[in-house]
Amino acid sequence: MLLSIVISIRSLRRHDPDQVRRSGRLASPLSPLSGLPCVTCRPPYAVGFRVVPIPDGDSRRARLADARLYLCTDARRARGDLAEFADAALAGGVDVIQLRDKGSDGPLEARDELAALETLAEACARHGALLAVNDRADVALAAGADVLHLGQDDLPVEWARRVVGDDVVIGRSAHSAQETATAADEPGVDYFCAGPCWPTPTKPGRHAPGLDLVRTVAGREPHRPWFAIGGIDHARLDEVLDAGARRIVVVRVITEAEDPKAAARTLADRLRA
Repeated sequence: MLLSIVISIRSLRRHDPDQVRRSGRLASPLSPLSGLPCVTCRPPYAVGFRVVPIPDGDSRRARLADARLYLCTDARRARGDLAEFADAALAGGVDVIQLRDKGSDGPLEARDELAALETLAEACARHGALLAVNDRADVALAAGADVLHLGQDDLPVEWARRVVGDDVVIGRSAHSAQETATAADEPGVDYFCAGPCWPTPTKPGRHAPGLDLVRTVAGREPHRPWFAIGGIDHARLDEVLDAGARRIVVVRVITEAEDPKAAARTLADRLRA
């Protein structure tokens, strides 16, 4: 149902408040209406009714190329501090933040996922960061996300691109030399993640190809941005950098930190040294 809804509103011009009002979806520019956020007015597209420029694909891809630190976080349902956490992590130097909530509380309903993404979107607008959605092209479109990240078993890139359009950055997970080689040249893909570098509870049971995969990818010098992923923390960062990575994806080193801002700052400073 959600996919049909978001496809039906693709023709709306997000920078035209009159069209949005006529669509019947603008109850509040930053608030949900019947469980769906106003996808056409999510920051940074508008603040209140003050229209601001829409980031285009070139702008997003330039910011991705400059990115070094990519964070995946859950919705922090148990703690109830998603907004505060996101502000701290982004202030510490996180360049991309992705909502990935597959914890013990069960998967988020689409309505709750969109609400959490709205919270992250507002933080990203304040800090100039990129907002990423995991797996779901329909949710990425509805949330006005900058980035859609796809796993190997998710919607094919060609179909995802039809849903989100050309201006959304699309990333790929890759877990072997062959998958990374494919992702480096696959049409429609803008970046990829190589790993896991170490086994991680985020992906239980998944084989970790380790730093050999990072070395293989680095040796190819791909023209697309790529990130090392999987079990990376402060103690292991030097090994990852020595293997040739210049960008990383992290989870627990920031999400479980007592001071997320300080944890992010330490990583960001080392990545940009």
